[in-house]
Amino acid sequence: MRFWIGNGINKNKQMVEHLQRYGVISSMKVAEVMETIDRALFVPDGASAYVDSPMAIGYNATISAPHMHATCLQLLEQNLQPGMHALDVGSGTGYLTACFAIMVGPQGRAVGVEHIPELVASSIKNIEKSAAAPLLKEGSLSVHAGDGRQGWPECAPYDAIHVGAAAPEIPQALLDQLKPGGRMVIPVGNMFQDLKVVDKNMEGSISIRSETSVRYVPLTSRDAQLRGY
Repeated sequence: MRFWIGNGINKNKQMVEHLQRYGVISSMKVAEVMETIDRALFVPDGASAYVDSPMAIGYNATISAPHMHATCLQLLEQNLQPGMHALDVGSGTGYLTACFAIMVGPQGRAVGVEHIPELVASSIKNIEKSAAAPLLKEGSLSVHAGDGRQGWPECAPYDAIHVGAAAPEIPQALLDQLKPGGRMVIPVGNMFQDLKVVDKNMEGSISIRSETSVRYVPLTSRDAQLRGY
């Protein structure tokens, strides 16, 4: 599903306006954040940053299409209020982690976990060029090398968890690190995947609904991901 082909789009703001026009973004806050964090800083050199499609970023990983980032930000908006804690599993280029950091602000905490160390290093460089750079410097935003299926216990529990790769089932560690009142957005499935919205109520019980059909790379071990790369 693509909302436009990007020749006409060469500016980040226009990309956001297109997503608003097509009804993908209805929230002013999400529009504002996506305008603040320029996607061009997070895609490989020479790539058409504002085309509405996923892109390979090396290491058998991808950066999601803008409409998927917008969808996930909208689904998590209430759980990305200033001062809240957010976890981005499979943080890749760092784009969505930077968006989370802007939303939760300097009193909050945005954590990216990525198991390819080279992507961690390049994502930090990307963030340093972006509007989220001060948050990285001050420490409310961080990106770590690790197996995201285990979450990042140090900053748990999280109000918002986003998983950027498809799991055969929802990892227990991530459910455990979700705060009561928190929400996780995670693609689940093998060949056929659904974007699941997982809510934990204040008593700690879990409810799950399917938002839309999606196609993500698998959430797997580093070795399995790099096989054949």
